[in-house]
Amino acid sequence: MSVLIEGLPDAVALRCLAHVPFYLHPKLELVSHTWRAAVRGHELYKAREEVGSSEEFLCVCAFEPDNLWQLYDPLDDIWITLPVLPSQIRHLAHFGTVSTAGKLFVLGGGSEAVDPLTGDQDGSFATNEVWSYDPVLRKWAQCAPMPVARAMFACCVLDGKIIVAGGFTSCRKSIAQAEMYDPNKDVWVSVPDLPYTHNSACTGVVIGGKMHVVHKGFSMVQVLEKPSDGWLVEDHSWLQGPMAVVKGFLYIMSHGLIYKQESGKRKVVVSASEVKKRIGSAMIGLGEEIYVVGGVIGPDRCNRDIKPMSDVDVLTVGRERPIWRRVTPMPWCRGTILGCTLMNI
Repeated sequence: MSVLIEGLPDAVALRCLAHVPFYLHPKLELVSHTWRAAVRGHELYKAREEVGSSEEFLCVCAFEPDNLWQLYDPLDDIWITLPVLPSQIRHLAHFGTVSTAGKLFVLGGGSEAVDPLTGDQDGSFATNEVWSYDPVLRKWAQCAPMPVARAMFACCVLDGKIIVAGGFTSCRKSIAQAEMYDPNKDVWVSVPDLPYTHNSACTGVVIGGKMHVVHKGFSMVQVLEKPSDGWLVEDHSWLQGPMAVVKGFLYIMSHGLIYKQESGKRKVVVSASEVKKRIGSAMIGLGEEIYVVGGVIGPDRCNRDIKPMSDVDVLTVGRERPIWRRVTPMPWCRGTILGCTLMNI
């Protein structure tokens, strides 16, 4: 029987391999069949957690090219391209995306893409598809579908479970239904409905261990801490705009500025002049930083063209004087960001 490293028990050898950065794992597989089996096994990733070498990646899907996800490694400033999401729906959009149980999940959504040859619409506005990407096996798998097809809905993770709420059906009807998914059992169960529905898209954000459902254009926020307790309705009067959570605090980009929401008050953190012209970009917190990814610029009075962006601007907020910097742009994805989340590997 082959051993990973001559003279070492495999348990010790795994802990040695656990310190190798994730982006180098494909090269580890070339050493031997034994190493390949180890890299493609979940024991190595348990060892990474034990030795504290787990890495957090930014997961991004943009409009171009369709259904392609990329991972950004902030430590090495590099991008990793994933296999194309195998959904039959072209330009899947308006979906929910989260990461839990060591996997990336893409839920629901739909597309209004039209086949350029036939003129037929490729899919419906909302579906109940659920896909997961396993970074260990490096492949996508289809999971149990959501009980209700939906698009433009709130999607978050609480205690390792995925909560979906609100949104629109394939008939573009707003709904209050909410469900919870257990990734270990691949099972959906119902949770209490939202108290209110609105005829606008909603998003979900987790602050202080609670899921907050925010509807565009409304100050009322619906909050869930424990599914068994149901939802509370609170008036936070948050500004409208892209949101990100950093170290438990909510940051909002609005009117060309970044605000920090704290104890019912908000204060200006820094100007967002670097990114305010971009439409359809994603904003997300990673570590002590805010990442603004992709988007499009234009048209305006001077230029009627629409310019898809692949740029990534980073704001470091965990210091006395926040500063902007630019990191390596996305190699393939550009334009409107359709999905953005974090994944720990």
